[in-house]
Amino acid sequence: MKSLKFILILFISISISGCKSNQKEVKTESQTDANGYTYASVTNDPTGLRLYTLDNGLKVYLSQNFDEPKIQTYIAVRAGSNYDPNESTGLAHYLEHMVFKGTSNIGTLDWNKEKENLDQIADLYEQHRAETDPEKKIELYKQIDQASQEASNYSVANEYDKMISSLGATGTNAYTWFEQTVYTNKVPSNELDKWLAIESERFGELVLRLFHTELEAVFEEFNRGQDSDFRKRYAAMLEGLFPNHPYGQQTTIGKAEHLKNPSLIDINNYFDKYYVPSNMAMILVGDFEFEPTIEKIAGSFGKLEGDPVTHPTLPKEEALTSPVVKEVFGPTAESISIAFRTNAIGTDEFKYITLADMILANGNAGIIDLNLNQKQLVQRASCSPTFLKDYGYHVFTGTPKADQSLDEVKDLLLEQIDLLKKGEFEDWMIDAVVNDLKLNQTRQYENNSALANAYVDAFIYGQKWEDQVKFLDDLKTITKDELVAYVNDFYKDNYVVTYKRKGEDPNVVKVSNPGITPVNLNRGKQSEWVSNFYKMESESLQPKYVDYKSEIKAYNLENGIEVSHINNERNDLFDMNIIFDMGNDNDKNIGLAAGYMEYLGTDKYSPEDLKKEFYKLGVNYYVSTGGDRTYVGLNGLKENLPAGLELLEHLWSNAVADEEAYSKYVDKIAKGRQDNKTQKGSILYNGLMNYGKYGENSRLRNILQVTDLKEISPQELVNLIKDMKNFKQRIFYFGKDVDNAIAALNEKHVVETDRKDYPEAMAFLEKETGGNVYFVDYDMVQSEMLFLAKGKPFDPGNMAAARLFNTYFGSGLSSIVFQEIRESKSLAYSAWSSYSIPSKKEDSNYIMAYIGTQANKMPEAVDAMMDLMSNLPEAEEQFLAAKEATLKKLAAERITKSNIFWSYERLKRLGFDNDYRESMYNAIAGMTMEDLKSFFNENIRGENYNVMVIGNKNDVDMEALGKLGVIQEMDIDYLFNYEKPEAIKM
Repeated sequence: MKSLKFILILFISISISGCKSNQKEVKTESQTDANGYTYASVTNDPTGLRLYTLDNGLKVYLSQNFDEPKIQTYIAVRAGSNYDPNESTGLAHYLEHMVFKGTSNIGTLDWNKEKENLDQIADLYEQHRAETDPEKKIELYKQIDQASQEASNYSVANEYDKMISSLGATGTNAYTWFEQTVYTNKVPSNELDKWLAIESERFGELVLRLFHTELEAVFEEFNRGQDSDFRKRYAAMLEGLFPNHPYGQQTTIGKAEHLKNPSLIDINNYFDKYYVPSNMAMILVGDFEFEPTIEKIAGSFGKLEGDPVTHPTLPKEEALTSPVVKEVFGPTAESISIAFRTNAIGTDEFKYITLADMILANGNAGIIDLNLNQKQLVQRASCSPTFLKDYGYHVFTGTPKADQSLDEVKDLLLEQIDLLKKGEFEDWMIDAVVNDLKLNQTRQYENNSALANAYVDAFIYGQKWEDQVKFLDDLKTITKDELVAYVNDFYKDNYVVTYKRKGEDPNVVKVSNPGITPVNLNRGKQSEWVSNFYKMESESLQPKYVDYKSEIKAYNLENGIEVSHINNERNDLFDMNIIFDMGNDNDKNIGLAAGYMEYLGTDKYSPEDLKKEFYKLGVNYYVSTGGDRTYVGLNGLKENLPAGLELLEHLWSNAVADEEAYSKYVDKIAKGRQDNKTQKGSILYNGLMNYGKYGENSRLRNILQVTDLKEISPQELVNLIKDMKNFKQRIFYFGKDVDNAIAALNEKHVVETDRKDYPEAMAFLEKETGGNVYFVDYDMVQSEMLFLAKGKPFDPGNMAAARLFNTYFGSGLSSIVFQEIRESKSLAYSAWSSYSIPSKKEDSNYIMAYIGTQANKMPEAVDAMMDLMSNLPEAEEQFLAAKEATLKKLAAERITKSNIFWSYERLKRLGFDNDYRESMYNAIAGMTMEDLKSFFNENIRGENYNVMVIGNKNDVDMEALGKLGVIQEMDIDYLFNYEKPEAIKM
């Protein structure tokens, strides 16, 4: 829900684009459409962008893609945490949350009466902020709580979310970062008019209703950040890089003391200043026609008004002249980062550092890839750049092997930079990198969301789209000598090194539960504006189902192997998978051998040279192993399929065992297991959940011990790799020129005609649930809890009801669970419930629920969730809206391209031979609230749960947990079937 964008933006792989050849002219042209609207376009732009500017200054980015009847929408505002008032850090982010709360028309039953209460609340917040006496602040907060409860008598919660959901929209969300706040939806193309009506109303006015419950949810988000060691390291790095600029001095989430002392006046002032059309852009990518779409946008958003925006001038940074050292602590594995400050996006440095970064680490044949990862000199190492409006940064990260210090990792990373500065990389590498970026661009532009994000970045950072289209050609002009000269001037002792160490964090902020009175949701009511909205009609959209037999073409190789083919009509990329219907369940050594293959060379190529050969071809190979499937994959440029396949087959048949590489590989597995034990997400969703389902006999615990790994002969694994070819197999090819692909396979994929059957697979039996609480003690601020109940065996007849139930009850911003636990009671930042269908027809359905909240709220949150899971709230209008939303989502779904094959694979495992969505759609269309209630009573109510909990034992109310079942404090090594560290010499 409206999460912070704390991840590093992969701007390069998303926003760069290029001409198909240097001869094609790239320039911006001004044109006029059939209705007289002027727009800018770029010649030879592969995305076909039209950039309109409305009279009020709103930028409108439009690009067509007719693969599915949907439109990816973004509404971007040039306003983020950089512009938060110094005393109100976090404001831009929690304002983002409040933009979902409605207007004086949306979300209100009686605006005049509600406004009286809201004005009172605003005044109380100003008093609360100014008050310094702790006791008086508590009393003022009680008054805010009481006034908020009274105000909620006149409001309707989640009206925006309900309306958006009724369109069949997906991906409803928003994010805030340094310079931007961006709102996103993917809407069916036939619902564009209604979407514009909602959004033009929403962005025309801000109403701060239900503020104190939402702000408490934001504080839970703050707590999640405190439990993220990555965010700690990232924030410390930025603080070192930017001692004056808000990039390093104001986090997007804000300071705890500011979150607890907000000013509603500051929020309104910020909205009024920055949320104006001349500071905003609308981005639409998808199924629409240009002329009618821009007319509709002009007719709705063209009415918005606002003064021109002047952004504040932010502090400049002095050059770093010596290393800056930062240190953070937390429970996860140790790591290190080295960060260099760069100039802003759009500068020459943007081009040089982009190129340098890919030569250093491209995931295959970069200097770091080959010297550190391929040779296993560290546990992991990588680098990536981020470019922003004022500055940027190039970050190198590393994780140590066992008995390796962080300083040793730091020295190894700096050595790789020195190799770049010495020019110790092949002359062909620049061309190969540009080709790699071109491949990335082609893949990205197939995805509406990725392309729309590229337009967002161009708007936020003030970049001309023409410059993005020319970017790859510009990179091609950089010579090796020029690059080497530039990096020698750039990479010096001007970095920030951040040590992430294991240990207790002394800076954790813990606060008491404020004791919020649940606000009224008025679930059965709606505002007049929304009532009129629901009367608007849209052109109906009919579902389209897949005829798998006609879409997937079948061929046979000369050796009898079946090849399934789907044509790639979009571009000249291919993706080939050789599929073995066996995996680690059949032989635990298969996954081990597949991982080992990554570090092997052949009788002709060293491991490093082999990676370089693949990279030069623009072809990537992989071996992926699961419990019951193994995939040997190859993808890249269609023209290089024969050469890529020949290289893969050469490796497959001629791999040479390497004792040293295997010893390092085993050490890496052992260290990886120790690191994995420190990740709370893995502990909860892998360790605890698998134990809750299967007990001791789980696929997760079906692993080889490290002592066993050390006894295995590397040659034995190489023999297993080579022998894989002799087992039964099938092939899926997605791409053009299937005849050429078949010819290449016939020539190069030489296997025995009489192929072997698979070894017998190990079975993992689901255990009955109920009466157990599995607890792991972990140093964290929040506590996280999963409820898991084994349901009935898989029944196709329940799939429709399950999907509708999940929409109505457990998932999304307008669901019952979200409304009750977050919106009304503010007991958690994240809460959901689902009725989960298995992946195989032999397995059972499961009922699941999740709560993540600070430990002192957990008992109340559990009571609220258990009450909902036992007593289904009945809201007829909300049910009808959920039903309509589910049907519209199904109608707009399109299964295309390679997804046709993979969806068919999933269906066959459930026993289907056709597109089940047709029967699901018809079943949902006929369902009533009574039908859903019956489904709930028969499948969910009264179920017995195993409860999985991870949290700090000193903070968690263990007595309250004991009411849910017998508490078993779990040993993490036991959950994962890992040996104790002292039993392993790494």
